[in-house]
Amino acid sequence: MTHVHATARSAPQGPPGGEIYRLALPNTSSAAKLSRDFVASLLTISRHRGLVDDARLCVTEVVTNAHRHTRTSLIRVRVTVRRRQVTVSVADDDHWALPEPPAFREVCEREGGRGLLIVEQLALAWGMTVLGGSFPYRKAVWFTLARARPTP
Repeated sequence: MTHVHATARSAPQGPPGGEIYRLALPNTSSAAKLSRDFVASLLTISRHRGLVDDARLCVTEVVTNAHRHTRTSLIRVRVTVRRRQVTVSVADDDHWALPEPPAFREVCEREGGRGLLIVEQLALAWGMTVLGGSFPYRKAVWFTLARARPTP
């Protein structure tokens, strides 16, 4: 595994434990909606209702990028639900189509390209991982959202 870009907290896997859910979707225009509904359902039943809106927005942006900018046949969504945080990973089979981290000035001057900037603002951490070592075969863009700790 090779990390291509990551925020300060770079590990897509957090502490051990938690529940893992997976969804494989054909690369169609409905992939974003299906993944958004999948993640929202998981977070609602796992008592992470406070993260649902941010998760829906982030997963929509990442899946839409995979749909628009790759030729992958499948988009794979993996959700790891833990007590205080949720990590969502979206993988595609086009390892060469790596998204570039957003530069705020460039994004403000364009119509599109705000998706990863939104993820950057909402997520505790996010990044990209190329899977397959010296023979990469897949990449994953992931983000972690966390519930606020209660104040004492």
